[in-house]
Amino acid sequence: MDVKPLSDQEFQQFQRFIFDAAGITMSDAKKMLVSGRLAKRVQAHGCDSYGEYFQVIKDKKSSELQVAIDLLTTNETYFFREPKHFEFLRNTILPQLPVNRPIRIWSGASSSGEEPYTIAMVLDDALNGLSWEVFGSDISMRVLERAQSGHYVMERGRDIPKSYLSRYCLKGTGANDGTFLVSRELRCKVKFAQVNLNQSLPDLGLFDVIFLRNVMIYFNTETKRQVVQRLLTSLRSGGYFIISHSESLNGINETLQMVKPSIYRKP
Repeated sequence: MDVKPLSDQEFQQFQRFIFDAAGITMSDAKKMLVSGRLAKRVQAHGCDSYGEYFQVIKDKKSSELQVAIDLLTTNETYFFREPKHFEFLRNTILPQLPVNRPIRIWSGASSSGEEPYTIAMVLDDALNGLSWEVFGSDISMRVLERAQSGHYVMERGRDIPKSYLSRYCLKGTGANDGTFLVSRELRCKVKFAQVNLNQSLPDLGLFDVIFLRNVMIYFNTETKRQVVQRLLTSLRSGGYFIISHSESLNGINETLQMVKPSIYRKP
């Protein structure tokens, strides 16, 4: 079946949809991206237009709603991305934290799991047997399933230090050649769940550090303010809030104290 090209009016419907669902502001330049990512789903439902497919996902009981969100959210990540943050975690944050309770860290846009597992490697190596927990969340169920598996192609591990690679990753053989699996020891301590940062947050307890990196670039200013304020209710006093080097909280939040660019602390 031939599908009619995505019209400007239909594209505007999807722009509103992904903003309402995930807080993501999608520029007009993303029209081809939307068309390409949804094309197979439009055909799979036997729709002859994107507008007809939009009616399918408007039904909030439809499982296709989550499929569309998964396809329209960007999930680019890799192990030890922006490595200075992990050096700061190891050398500055961890020595300050109490040893009489578990250290808890939240990766707020964990995508396919590389960031939470990176944090886990640093914690396990640095804490010498002390108790710790890592929580990873994302709006996309598709990437969370990949994260929970802890299974990656070998190329994804190119930035993992060799000592960590040999200690925490199992090299695939046979049918799994060219891949690696994060060790069960780490996977058992990293929990994943779907969380929409643009809605009321579930009760997750308090965290010592929250990573929210490379996600606010998709939000407008007001959405950034709301997301940061929401997350801060889950951060302990004295806890650290870490964003990407390309992001800033200037004009977004005045309560956090900047320790250095991209690293903030809650009073």
